[in-house]
Amino acid sequence: MDPFDAGAGGILRQPKAVWATAGASVVAFMGIGLVDPILPSIAKGLDATASQVSLLFTSYFLITAIAMLVTGFVSSRIGGKKTLLLGLALVVVFAGLAGTSGSVQELVGFRAGWGLGNALFVSTALAVIVGAAAGGSAAAILLYESALGLGMACGPLLGALLGDASWRYPFFGTAFLMAIGFLCITVFLKEQPKPARKTSLLDPIKALGHGGLASAAISSFFYNYTFFTVLAFTPFVLDMTPYKSGAVFFAWGVLLAVFSVFAAPRLQERFGSLKVLGGSLVLLALDVLVLGYGNHTAAIVCTILSGAFIGVNNTVYTELALGVSDAPRPVASAGYNFVRWFAAAAAPFFAPKIEEWSNIHIPFVVAAVTAALGALVVVVRRKALTHEAQELEPRHATEDSVAVFAN
Repeated sequence: MDPFDAGAGGILRQPKAVWATAGASVVAFMGIGLVDPILPSIAKGLDATASQVSLLFTSYFLITAIAMLVTGFVSSRIGGKKTLLLGLALVVVFAGLAGTSGSVQELVGFRAGWGLGNALFVSTALAVIVGAAAGGSAAAILLYESALGLGMACGPLLGALLGDASWRYPFFGTAFLMAIGFLCITVFLKEQPKPARKTSLLDPIKALGHGGLASAAISSFFYNYTFFTVLAFTPFVLDMTPYKSGAVFFAWGVLLAVFSVFAAPRLQERFGSLKVLGGSLVLLALDVLVLGYGNHTAAIVCTILSGAFIGVNNTVYTELALGVSDAPRPVASAGYNFVRWFAAAAAPFFAPKIEEWSNIHIPFVVAAVTAALGALVVVVRRKALTHEAQELEPRHATEDSVAVFAN
């Protein structure tokens, strides 16, 4: 099934409000991989260890996970536009402060504030785009998904280009771009209607009482540990200049975007969601094993190749999370993301620690095991997940902004 079949003719004919929100979304997703190429430079500049610098991801995603319980609560009360602006304002402030950090502890703290702002923004952006877009939701979601992929690919590139001069510049650059996004949304976006029912803080937790949604979340938890071991720990293994590291992760991001948007729907149509997910997780496990034990060239190739498996996994997981239960999609998504983002916080913390306790290979062995565990959950819980395996329409795959990282 071609994701461009529906609404492709209207995707470029959008109101200014949609382009403003989509442009800010690109920058928001750039912030995820922005620090990848400059992690070694940050460690050197702040006289910090790899495990200390990796906390930049841990604080960011720990706050993001907790914020999943808050974003729906906030947006259902103050509206989409105000939630977007609040998120953007927080990113501008904390990204700018991150660039002024005098210690790694300060930088980790500022990244936590950045994570809160980003969570508020990305958890609301898609709903706003769908509400303001011309040409139907299919065109709007496709535009959002394209913005997501572009941001994931360009984040490392921007980090490399600005970080080659100073590790501080990427943070200032992000603050500047998000400030432009803030102004554009202020000018071009009208307030969106508030939902009829206000979301409570406990609604996402209650949604996890559904066996299928809980199974998808647990499997994704294991998978995300693998994903963020690659994203946060591999730069130290590659030990390359910001430019070279940025190029590697740019290629990684391009594969992630292409396989998420184009390959995943076609594979699902041919083989079924659960078979595609299980197979992709096993291949990812093998890929990270070779990454950990191969030579430098093999590590580069496997890092880039992992983007393909990650792109497929992200799309399928999001479909499963949004289609398996009868909970409203924003609530089901919040519960699912609440669980899986804890793994994104854990991996950057534990991977360098495991290396300190053992050697540089073992973090990738652990990552391979967690990917395999994710596949095992899919196999064992396939009956609970069967409902989503009924080949959901690809439009379901991205009807959640945070799934980003997921897509």
